[in-house]
Amino acid sequence: MPHEFWQGTNLPRVGGFNRAVVLDTIRAHGEVSRVELAERTGLTAQTMSNIVRALMADGLVAENGHAPSTGGKRRVLLRVVPDAYSSVGLHLDPESITGVLLDLAGGVRLRSRRRVPQDASPATVAAALTRTLKQLVRRSGIDESRVLGVGLAVPGPLDADHRRVLGPPNLPGWDDVALADLVEQRAGMPVVMDNDATAAAIGERWAAGKARRGSFVYVYLGAGVGVGVVLGDQVHRGTSNNAGEIGHVNGGGAGRPCSCGKRGCLEAYCSMRAIVDEWLSATGSPEGDSVSADYEEICRAAAGGDATAVRLLRQAATKLGQALATVVSVLDVDHVVLGGPALRHVEELVRSRVEKTLAAHVWAPAVRPVRVRTALIGEDAGAVGAASLVLDHAYSPRLATLLGS
Repeated sequence: MPHEFWQGTNLPRVGGFNRAVVLDTIRAHGEVSRVELAERTGLTAQTMSNIVRALMADGLVAENGHAPSTGGKRRVLLRVVPDAYSSVGLHLDPESITGVLLDLAGGVRLRSRRRVPQDASPATVAAALTRTLKQLVRRSGIDESRVLGVGLAVPGPLDADHRRVLGPPNLPGWDDVALADLVEQRAGMPVVMDNDATAAAIGERWAAGKARRGSFVYVYLGAGVGVGVVLGDQVHRGTSNNAGEIGHVNGGGAGRPCSCGKRGCLEAYCSMRAIVDEWLSATGSPEGDSVSADYEEICRAAAGGDATAVRLLRQAATKLGQALATVVSVLDVDHVVLGGPALRHVEELVRSRVEKTLAAHVWAPAVRPVRVRTALIGEDAGAVGAASLVLDHAYSPRLATLLGS
């Protein structure tokens, strides 16, 4: 039987990979003994002892009492030291900027949210992102040297090689913006950037530990719809680092016009904007201050049993489930995780309809029944995921490390 997490190797040249495997296993399990670590990673007792000693010397891992007695000598438990280092995550949404400060164990220490500046130019937004970052670090009282870096979660598409945002449909005028560099220059800290759905998937894997081991598809539902893919505990980004752009996949036929300029995209049916437009058309309710405010009104109405609101959300969830059936069948995964602010007040309504639709449309459901769960990292998934990008980059085991690339 394979181990639950990454297995190490006893070859001397991959000490960095082994170190990451051990730290990741301790983090995922919360508390674990050295004997259990050796069993789960496949490393020899000597290799394990050396790695644990080095992690403790660096302040990343500490002993934390003893396991219950099983008749012999009680085993000493190891845990990650949450305060050893922190990271900051910033999520740029078309309407708001959300920031979090995350500890090494994946716990959220501080949160912050502000409106996107009215002109929403790249320079103005970069300045607002940097202010959010600086305020979080200042409020935390931690030494800035203990902040590993800053993660940015942004809507795609991205040019990852050049750290640029390339014309996201919900940010007009952002045709080619070196956002990561703009923030890094202002913040004076290293910045990593990724698609918001991919970042949220990393955040779910990092914070949820063994509850999200293996493979799953994370569906981020916010202003748009995106998918993050985790296969065998490794995030799959695709050739151009833009895997998961399901929101602009055509569902067949001409269909409704989408904000990207095409027709029939999933977002034209499942995004906040699309559902709000249908609600306004069906009810004649006046449009509010923002799409997110109108959308929350719909969700509150649905939670209270309003028939029109329930119908609109079920229709959108059905469209989403049909699209996900293809994704699940192609990737051969059996877990779908739903997260993001669009689920507020209506998590179970959406989850149950997506699961029911998947069961009806996925290929070979008897061979691979698909379970649909709501995210464990909450509605701030984009920001938590952004902060997790930093931790994942620094401490998670990677094939690139193993192969020396």
